[in-house]
Amino acid sequence: MWISIPEPAPPPMRLDAGATATSAAMRSAGYDWLATDRQFIAFDPAGDGRLIEVFGSLASARRVAVIVPGSDTNLSTYDRGLAVKARQLYGELLAEDPSARVAVVAWLGYDTPDGLGLAAVREDRAAAGAAELERFVSTLPSTAEVVLIGHSYGTVVVSLALPSLAARVTDAVFLASPGLPVDPPAGVRTWSATATSDWVNRVPKIRIVGLGHGDAPSFTALPVGEVTGHDGYFTAPSTLEAIAGVVRGG
Repeated sequence: MWISIPEPAPPPMRLDAGATATSAAMRSAGYDWLATDRQFIAFDPAGDGRLIEVFGSLASARRVAVIVPGSDTNLSTYDRGLAVKARQLYGELLAEDPSARVAVVAWLGYDTPDGLGLAAVREDRAAAGAAELERFVSTLPSTAEVVLIGHSYGTVVVSLALPSLAARVTDAVFLASPGLPVDPPAGVRTWSATATSDWVNRVPKIRIVGLGHGDAPSFTALPVGEVTGHDGYFTAPSTLEAIAGVVRGG
């Protein structure tokens, strides 16, 4: 019989007082992709690393999208992975309306699983990530509506965080989900997308003795006809446009 042993949770991530302090810490850690005009608001080099970057202005945003990544997202992959997704979404939002009061957050705020090992089928890291996500959303300006976008294992994080965030979150988007352990609360608009070519379709949608994540989401479907593989949701034009439409809201 399988017995799930919880992993020790990492300490809470510290939000720096400003991007300058974060940039200095990143430079000292030797990350050569740092640009001084980027808005890094949190950085932790411990372990695989954690990082939060903002595209746009949080202070003036009417809508804020927070992208929660899945497995294998860390400091070594961040700038060619999560950062690109956030930049593409922000660019799509501005393409429709250059004056749009929106912001996109690339939220590497938890220790993601490595690959498809045991950590990826357990919820320990997702539970720790959900606590961090709840804490981060509570720091966002109260005037902004929040949209959570989970990709892959990140959808598990969003699922666990939503019950505590229902008062702040208007929409939740679940991309390439391996399953959701918790039903979204009433009042949160929910959207989902999984391409037929995505390998996540082969992941058993079960939850037994702490392993697996439950049923696949079946919410308002976003178009996936142009999506290729597991990471193509932010590059397929129709899917990216649909995600941007959710972020813009009604």
